[in-house]
Amino acid sequence: MAIKVLTDSTSYIEKSLREELGIGMVSLSVNFEDESFRETDIDNETFYKKMKEKGIPKSSQPSVTELYEAMHDAVKGGDDLICIFISSEMSGTFSTAHIAKDMVMEKFKDAGIEIIDSRSNCMQLGYAAIVAARAAREGKSMPEIIKIVEDNKKRSRYLFVPDTLEYLKKGGRIGGASALIGSFLKIIPILTVEDGKTEMLMKVRTKQKAVDTMVEKVIQEVEKFGLGEISVHHIDRYEEAKKLADSLNEKLKAVVGICSIGPVIGLHVGPGALGIVYYTLRNRID
Repeated sequence: MAIKVLTDSTSYIEKSLREELGIGMVSLSVNFEDESFRETDIDNETFYKKMKEKGIPKSSQPSVTELYEAMHDAVKGGDDLICIFISSEMSGTFSTAHIAKDMVMEKFKDAGIEIIDSRSNCMQLGYAAIVAARAAREGKSMPEIIKIVEDNKKRSRYLFVPDTLEYLKKGGRIGGASALIGSFLKIIPILTVEDGKTEMLMKVRTKQKAVDTMVEKVIQEVEKFGLGEISVHHIDRYEEAKKLADSLNEKLKAVVGICSIGPVIGLHVGPGALGIVYYTLRNRID
C-alpha cells in the first residue's frame, strides 16, 4: 500500500516533475462572460491575450465531482491519499474537498485520506506537495508526511511584486484603500502570503527597487537558515523572470527554477508580476 499526493492546478508544478513524482491534480477554472476554461486546458499565453481583449474573468474551484473522482481513483486500489490545496482563505477548494472525501469514505470506509490547507498558492503550495510526494516515495508514514508538509509550510516564503494594483484591487485581494494609496503615490508594494492571505510586506518607490529588495530579503534569510529550493514566478514576463533567476543563481549558487503563473492566480495579480518562492533548511524566526 502506497501513499499518493493530490494537489490543485494553482500549484503550477512543472508537468514533468508532477509525472515523475506521481502527483495528481484537480483543476480550478476561469470564466469569461462568453466562455469558460479549466485552468489546465488553456495555455498561459492564450489566456493572457484573451484577458487583455475581454477583461478580467472570474475564477471558480474544482467541482465536487472532479474532486470525488480524483480521490476515488487514488484510493480504490487500497492506497492512502494526502491532498494539499490552495489556501482556504483564497478558494473554496479545501472546503469542497471535505465533501468529496466524505463521499469517497462512504464507499471505501477504510481509506486513509488527509486534506491539508497549504495556506498559500503557486509554488509555495507546489513545494508542499513536492516534499510530500518525495517523502511518500521514501516510504514515510502518513503522520510523518503530514509533519514534513507542515514543517515545509513554516519554512517557506512567497514574495511578489505586482506590475499594477488594478487586478488585486478588483479581485479584493488587498484592501481598496491600500490599492488607492499605492496608485496615487506611485508606490510599489512587496506582497507576501501570511496565514493564508495576501499581505503587504513593505512599499518602495519603483518596481526595480521592489525586485532588488525581494532579492536582498531572500539572501538574508538563506544566509541565516540555508536554502532548500527556490523558484522565480512571473506573469507573462519571461525575460524579466530569466534576468531575476540569473541574478539569484549568481548570488546564491543555486539552481533557480522559472515558473509561469497560470490563469487563476494571474487574473487576481495581473500581467507583469514577478515573485520569488523558496523554503529554507531551518525554521525562520520572523
